[in-house]
Amino acid sequence: MILFTIAYIAGALTIVSPCILPVLPFVFSRAGQPFTTSVLPMLLGMVVTFAAVATLAALGGDWAVRANEFGRHAAIALLAVFGVALLSTRVAAMVTRPAVALGIRLSQRAAGQKASVGASLLLGAATGLLWAPCAGPILGLVLTGAALHGANVGTTLLLTAYAAGAATSLAIAVLAGGRAFAAMKRSLGVGERLRQGLGVAVLAGVAAIALGLDTGFLARLSFAGTTTIEQSLLDRLSRNSAGTAGAATIYRVTPAANDAPGAYKSSLPVEGTFPPLDGAVEWLNSAPLSVEQLRGKVVLVDFWTYSCINCIRTIPYVRAWAEKYRDQGLVVIGVHAPEFAFEKRIDNVKRAVQDFEIGYPVAIDNDFAIWRAFGNSYWPAHYFIDVEGRIRHHHFGEGDYETSERVIQELLAEGAGSRRGDGGVVKPNAKGAEAAPDFANLQSGEDYVGYMRAGNFASPEGVAADEARDYTVGRPRLNQWGLAGNWTIGAEQATLNQAGGAVTYRFSARDLHLVLGPGAKGGKVRFQVTVDGVAPGPDHGSDIDAGGNGTVTETRLYQLVRQSGEVRERTFEIRFLDPGVEAFVFTFG
Repeated sequence: MILFTIAYIAGALTIVSPCILPVLPFVFSRAGQPFTTSVLPMLLGMVVTFAAVATLAALGGDWAVRANEFGRHAAIALLAVFGVALLSTRVAAMVTRPAVALGIRLSQRAAGQKASVGASLLLGAATGLLWAPCAGPILGLVLTGAALHGANVGTTLLLTAYAAGAATSLAIAVLAGGRAFAAMKRSLGVGERLRQGLGVAVLAGVAAIALGLDTGFLARLSFAGTTTIEQSLLDRLSRNSAGTAGAATIYRVTPAANDAPGAYKSSLPVEGTFPPLDGAVEWLNSAPLSVEQLRGKVVLVDFWTYSCINCIRTIPYVRAWAEKYRDQGLVVIGVHAPEFAFEKRIDNVKRAVQDFEIGYPVAIDNDFAIWRAFGNSYWPAHYFIDVEGRIRHHHFGEGDYETSERVIQELLAEGAGSRRGDGGVVKPNAKGAEAAPDFANLQSGEDYVGYMRAGNFASPEGVAADEARDYTVGRPRLNQWGLAGNWTIGAEQATLNQAGGAVTYRFSARDLHLVLGPGAKGGKVRFQVTVDGVAPGPDHGSDIDAGGNGTVTETRLYQLVRQSGEVRERTFEIRFLDPGVEAFVFTFG
């Protein structure tokens, strides 16, 4: 129930998010009409259609991709007709005569005439097809769950809750707008001009969407936007997602003087009990551990996966905590839960553990047994467990490292029975992809390349799922990407069939990363990166040189760009000199 509440609230927040702007003209075109027969059916149509299309996206596959593309084109055409009908009563009459027979009348016949329920439902359905909300933490959580466990009724209900939250905000706005419109009509008599103005707004919105200007312009607005609020909701309201009994509070623990031996008790709440660690397919750096063996120790359980940029940026802190507090009774356990198929290969995980210099135990949770035991839904996720085997705190995502370390100090002090002096907090010297992101200048988000979760694909040929096709890049706008050369786009990745192919992305962020692999045949794949058509020079990432040269030797995240000066909108291109490379996902920092 908590997750449905969060999804609903996050949807309601889209009224203040840039991603809702393209649909506002269509929604407000019903302002001033009866709420129950016009506004409400339109909003219901929008909710149902969005949930259905988003469920198709969760299911993935070429048929869903094609259905989504067709739905968008159909909606653009439908709303264009609706806009013209608002401009001209003559056109409205021509449109509505055949539409009445089909039950899909789209606009008013004359000023003051009530729109039909069927027309409002159809308008809402078209609006739902065009609504592409920002992929914030809520939608990421829902789609990740669908990917891990399969899309089901729960997935659709969560998406419906998200859309219903947005519809609620829009309904309130429309009701307020309706009263304002009524006052304007009474005092100024501008009903006809108002209706025509709405028609112009609708057509302008249709033109912007058809030309892709909505994504280009809106992406220039702050990417953080409501994402920060959504993440806060997740942190504050989903405290029992691990099957815990109570709601956790983030305690800003401060050091204090020593108490009498055996007397100290932390004020951290008990959230639940330490679930079993059974089900790991293998353990690294340790023999298999059990809850019973760990009794008497403070335990930090870190859910991660090795190509996840958010996980990579937390590793320096987790590694430092393991080293600093090992002799005081802390045991850190990394639970590696794969996002991609290649992360299930144990040799890949072993190599990543070595590359990241991880010395603490790592459970390879390929079957998500430990993940499900904790009721976890996030990468990364940290669970803090006391000496009695009770979960006392948790944190999802990056950041808030000082609080997490103070929690460790609290639980160690409680286990020892007395407060120690302030040991300070670690400040690791993170480099390369491990360095903290530049949120102040971050306007690009995560983009997957495989068709199951792909978005913002700009190549004019469109996606051909699981079959070879020649692609051209086209002219991607901000936060759009395209392929050049002969590629096969699979569910998780795109595979280059012939040497010379390229991937282009128009982005705005300090760092650009791309998860790449050498493909089924292994070996090495040489590549060259350009930024705005030239070698990156001082803006090169840690995995290439100043000339933009690099080599894919293993499947992992590669840092390709780190802007050294002013962060601004740039065009990135990576061209592969050898065939066989696999590209999975773009991330930014």
